[in-house]
Amino acid sequence: MSNLYKYSNLVNLQTPYAKRMQYLANRIFGEVARPTNSKSMKVVRMLEEEPYHKRDYIINWYPRHVQTHLLTWNLRNYGLFRDEHADWKDEMKRLRFLRGKRPPPKGQGKRAAKK
Repeated sequence: MSNLYKYSNLVNLQTPYAKRMQYLANRIFGEVARPTNSKSMKVVRMLEEEPYHKRDYIINWYPRHVQTHLLTWNLRNYGLFRDEHADWKDEMKRLRFLRGKRPPPKGQGKRAAKK
């Protein structure tokens, strides 16, 4: 018989030595050291799982809105992308400026007039 077979049989016995060796082996290999009930094992399994914020499908769930926005903004500045809403906002700003609804020059606003 090989020594490994003898050791495995020794561990399966209920001697104090076998219990101690099993306890130490469980501690070394990151398993539950002491026997626990099923409720406690549920907690152990939950803590063994990868955290939610590190799971790939959680991280990549939503598209990259910030990067997409910056990309389309730069493409719009180069004239390679048409954003109708941004064009409309620019047109409204231009029309307000033509009607004289522009902000006052620097240093001539309401706060400067209080003094």
